[in-house]
Amino acid sequence: MKKTVVLNVVALSGRILGKHTPFLSQWVKKRKQASIKPVLPAVTCSAQSVYLTGKWPAENGIVGNGWYFKDECEVKFWRQSNHLVQSSKIWDALKAENPDFTCSNMFWWYNMYSSVDYGVTPRPLYPSDGRKLPDVHSQPMDLRDRLQKELGQFPLFSFWGPNANISSSKWIAEASMKVDEWHDPTLTFIYLPHLDYGLQKHGTDFDFIGKDLEEIDALCERLITYYEQQGAEIILLSEYGITSVNKPIHINRALRKEGYIQVKDELGLETLDAGTCKAFAVSDHQLAHIYINDPAEKEAVKKLIASLPGVEKVLDEEGKKEYHLNHERAGDLVAVADKDSWFTYYYWLDDAKAPDYARTVDIHRKPGYDPVEMFANPEIPFLKGKLGWILLKKKLGFRYLMDVIPLQADLVKGSHGRISENSLDWPILILPSHSSDRADEVSPTDVYSLIYDQVMRK
Repeated sequence: MKKTVVLNVVALSGRILGKHTPFLSQWVKKRKQASIKPVLPAVTCSAQSVYLTGKWPAENGIVGNGWYFKDECEVKFWRQSNHLVQSSKIWDALKAENPDFTCSNMFWWYNMYSSVDYGVTPRPLYPSDGRKLPDVHSQPMDLRDRLQKELGQFPLFSFWGPNANISSSKWIAEASMKVDEWHDPTLTFIYLPHLDYGLQKHGTDFDFIGKDLEEIDALCERLITYYEQQGAEIILLSEYGITSVNKPIHINRALRKEGYIQVKDELGLETLDAGTCKAFAVSDHQLAHIYINDPAEKEAVKKLIASLPGVEKVLDEEGKKEYHLNHERAGDLVAVADKDSWFTYYYWLDDAKAPDYARTVDIHRKPGYDPVEMFANPEIPFLKGKLGWILLKKKLGFRYLMDVIPLQADLVKGSHGRISENSLDWPILILPSHSSDRADEVSPTDVYSLIYDQVMRK
């Protein structure tokens, strides 16, 4: 078996590989480059699960970053148990070929309770006093302590939110090299999220994202140089490309105006009561799963959603089958945005009644994905002073509410999820020069076999 590293540089596409990525631009010239036609939805959990299983969402069950758990009547995003993935993983097949094979999974999703030999994933602590503390979960468990002793606490608040920056990707990179130094795994998966932040905030505006590209290029140079010195082959890929958008679609507000949405008053604020809604949408970037609790309303809901400005198509049972999304977890209907648009989760009609979590970074309570979490509200007077006061309360051990996220969806300038017409906006795939000749375009299900064949190469 050949020592192999799969480096996942999130959001890297042919469109943004160039002037601001000098190392990668030279490195790829000696290798084979292709584009991956993205899975629908082109989002983290679905893309990674297809790569790791070789199976479409219809088979592996990962229909998005989150979905409606029908037996619990709750929308849940960013779950972490590997048992949610309903197909076997590539490391199990490779282990069956050679019992000496070992695998390290550094921050790819659904990393908890999997059969990898070494795994690390973000897992904050939530003490009963209301605080949220940075931490990770690891396999084996003591790896978490050893890494944080060596590298310091995982910088969770730079991993997502208004303070997202390169330091979280740097920590992941350093941790990956430490695991390699200590255990020498045969196959290593590394997740570098840094480009996600600037591209979703600014779109493909190089005046804003140039610095982000330069930072990730330098980090890739460090990782690739290290692993090549260890005799490893590198496969570099991404999950999706991000394109510029300018039109948020408030799909749940449209459903609410027609009487489909049920809310619950909680201390004067409104929360979504999914189990009693006639229909509601789980928004996930440029795709939305629409769940219909009253089947008699399906055609009327489809007609309503299809009429919304910015909606490109609405998939019914046949449409879901065409895109390999015909799984019980998927919505009864699936809406796909056009190239300029994306879906918000907002269901309230009056911002004064928005739930308290709407103005916070809260990826688990929100019934949909919220990219506005990357912004601090510019309309808050003396914002830095407020942030300082909140952080002081946190440091002193008091309860606090970091309610600084705006409710301004038009701030978001980049998104992903649909299948872009231009392959320059598809995820990138860089293979070793000795790889078998491949077309310029590969299916996401082919990634599994490409990794498998590389590891099995002697």
